[in-house]
This record gives sequence, structure tokens and C-alpha cells, in this order.
Amino acid sequence: MAQQTVTYESVMHDLKERKFKPIYYLMGDEPYFIDKISDWIADNVLQPEERDFNQTVLFGSDVNASQIADAARRYPMMAERQVVIVKEAQNIKNTEPIERYLKNPMASTVLVMCHKNGTIDGRRREYVKTIQQTGVLFESKKLRERDLPSFIERYLKAKNATIEPKAIQMIADSIGADLSRLTGEMDKVLLSLSEQDRRVTPQVVEDQIGVSKDFNAFELRDAIVNRNIFKANQIVKYFDDNPKAGSIYSFLPMLFNYFQNLMIAYYCPQKGSQEALAAWLELRSPWAARDYMTGMQNYTGMKVMQIIAKIREMDAKSKGLDNPNTPPGELMKELLFFVFH
Repeated sequence: MAQQTVTYESVMHDLKERKFKPIYYLMGDEPYFIDKISDWIADNVLQPEERDFNQTVLFGSDVNASQIADAARRYPMMAERQVVIVKEAQNIKNTEPIERYLKNPMASTVLVMCHKNGTIDGRRREYVKTIQQTGVLFESKKLRERDLPSFIERYLKAKNATIEPKAIQMIADSIGADLSRLTGEMDKVLLSLSEQDRRVTPQVVEDQIGVSKDFNAFELRDAIVNRNIFKANQIVKYFDDNPKAGSIYSFLPMLFNYFQNLMIAYYCPQKGSQEALAAWLELRSPWAARDYMTGMQNYTGMKVMQIIAKIREMDAKSKGLDNPNTPPGELMKELLFFVFH
């Protein structure tokens, strides 16, 4: 629903340039970016001594739209502007007073609406249009699994750190797309680095996050790609013996994504080229296409289709469907046997 040109980076760039808009409507299913933008506004638009009288935080479940509009119409006290932040904006029932306000907003007010776990009703086109004309409408979308490696790399680069490809995959596979938790774990990693060596290695990830550099989802996927039966069974046994280190619930989505992409790879017109295959699969680099080239050598298209069906079956059984008592470890062993035979 949000305009394609409105990205987290573009919003933050304008804020840091102090190009403020009268309204920031932040909505979507990923709370991380909504919190980052609203927190920056709360911490940086006003000077500390100006905030007591000119910064207001409201909650959509406690106030109505008229109260929000009235707060936005106030003049700042001994300051150039005021900030009004509305959290839980998704709980506001009737937004007409806010819509009327936005048609003639106060230039001295920065109004921030934080609408989490959803977006404005698609039928409210006039409301959307008014926000877009007056200020910023930003939709914070969940990152796709394939976007996590580039997010991790960018986040660490911004903190003057580099990371090895295996370490990236270890973090992505073990934590997933919960960006608040993901950035928290990366901040912990960053604190462990010295000023002389700002390189994140698999060993650093193992020490700081607790993901084994030898027994993890990345290594399991690698063993399956390369048909290393012994290593794959070793890793599954390790997780069966150490349930806190990983489980079938995290492995199945990872394996499903790989084999689903592998099926798509067979249709690439130039599947013998890493660059062409990477572009076909929308991978972040030609290097990432190597696993799919290896997979096409080790698995036929028919076998890949059968494996995808088997993963779906194991997923259902892991959730208790047609499976009264088979433990997750046994389900994973059954899946591995099917993949390799």
C-alpha cells in the first residue's frame, strides 16, 4: 500500500537531514523498523530540555482520534516544534478527526502514528492519499528468509565490522527473521570484537551466540547438498541429543526453501552459469548459486519434487497430524533417509 519509493533508508536519510514532515504513518508486520524510526524521532527531533513540554506519547487504546488531533494542533512551548507519538495506532476506531487535521496540519508538529501488525484498510483510499500528500506513509514488511544474509551484512558493515559467509548463514539459520532478536544477538557479537579485529568468524558466532560451527543448520544443509550422508546423520544425532541447540521446526523451513529453489533452478535457461542462476533465483551473489548447481548434479528434478512432498509430510507430522507418538528426532532421521535413498 505504501509508495514503493518510501523505504526505511529513505525515511532515515531525510530525518537525519532534519527534513521533517507533519505526519509519519508507520505501519506493517515488522515492528523493528517502526520502532527504529519512532525511537529516532523521539530521541533526536527535540533537544532534551524541550521534551518535557513538547513531546507527547499517546496510546491508541487509551485515546480517541479527536484527542490526537487536539494534541497535534497545540503550539510548541519555547521550541520550534512539538512531537506527538501515537503507539498502538491500530486500535483507533474512528480516524475522521485525524483525517481532517491532516488536510491542514500544523507545520510545527511532527505527528507519528505507529500501526503495528497490519496496515490501513485498503478501502480507505482517501485516508492513504491524504497521508501520502501531507507526509510519509511507510510500510514495514517482514524480511524474507533470503534477504536475511544481506541484512546481517549491512547491519555489521554499518558498525564497521565484516563477517564471513558461513558465519552469516549460521546467524540467519539459527535466529531467523525476528529482527529485534537478530540485531540484539549481533550487538552482543559486536561487543566481543576488538578494535584491531572487526571480523565476525564462525568461531565468534559459536562463542557469542552459542551456535556450533560444526553442528548447525548451515552444515546440515551443506551435507545434504553434497550428499554427505555420514555428516548429515551426525548433525541430526547431535540435535536429537541437544534439543536446545536446534530442532526439526527450524530445519524443515530451511530445507523446504532450498529444495523449492532447487526445483526453480531446473527451469533456468542458463543453469550452467553461476551469474545467470543467481539472477534467476534472485540470490544476493553468484557465490550463493553454487549450492544449487551442486544440488542439480546430485538430485534429479523428479527426486526434488518427491523430497518437497516428503518435507510437507514431515512438517504435518511434526505438528501432530497423523502422528500420535513419533518424536521429532525420528522424523528428521526418516526425512534424511528419504532424501539420500
